[in-house]
Amino acid sequence: MTTDVGTFVESWQEWHTGQEGRIGDPHGFLAITELHWLGDEPERYDDAPGAWSTGPDGVRVVLAEGEELVVDGVAVHGEYSFGVIGERDSLFPVSGDAVIEVAKRGGHDILRPRHPENPLRVAYTGTPAYEPDERWAVSGRYVAFDSPRPTTVGAAVEGLQHVYDAPGQVEFELDGQELSLTVFPGHAPGSLMALFTDATSGVSTYAANRSLGIGAPDADGTVWLDFNRAVNLPCAYTDLATCPLPPAENRLPVAVEAGEKTPYERA
Repeated sequence: MTTDVGTFVESWQEWHTGQEGRIGDPHGFLAITELHWLGDEPERYDDAPGAWSTGPDGVRVVLAEGEELVVDGVAVHGEYSFGVIGERDSLFPVSGDAVIEVAKRGGHDILRPRHPENPLRVAYTGTPAYEPDERWAVSGRYVAFDSPRPTTVGAAVEGLQHVYDAPGQVEFELDGQELSLTVFPGHAPGSLMALFTDATSGVSTYAANRSLGIGAPDADGTVWLDFNRAVNLPCAYTDLATCPLPPAENRLPVAVEAGEKTPYERA
């Protein structure tokens, strides 16, 4: 929180530069070349070494002679088992200059090879965003549920669903309206994350979703929501993503003219 406009803008620009670096990372989601759904029968793919399958014991690969994967810094050959992968977890074995993401999404084991030379990544020139404005940075109050609520949401992939345990909601005022967002656990311990749409969705921002990270609540439940740092999910750039959609109650009736806009790749 700051009342110094220059510091506020400088902080946002530093954040935005870091965000662009993450998006354009050589092994980021723009480098994904295909989304493979693993099944019981071993199957080979053009963009990954080995024959891949999944079953009760988890994901396994059988590498042919001359093929290699590097797992946690150790070269593996022949047959290798990754075991059972947790929901929303990912493993990243290395193959040459590529990373072969092995993951579970919506209860399904998937393979998403990431090649730095993928045209989508090579052609990436940046994501448009609204100019930072302090009016879109507001305080709110976190209200915990009596117990986490299992919340099922749709996904960018038709027929797929994600289930999150929502610990509570955040209440706040924006553009003169009293609003709230159901929140899910964030990446950092104690932090929160909100998936949402608003009146700009499908107009100047990506139609399906945006995400807002929220720091851990203070002892009295106070949180800080900076919509200038609302970001696109990978599905805004590529059809090879399985991103979750916001819960129905997170469709804000105001136009949040802040944060990242629709990527050029979708425009």
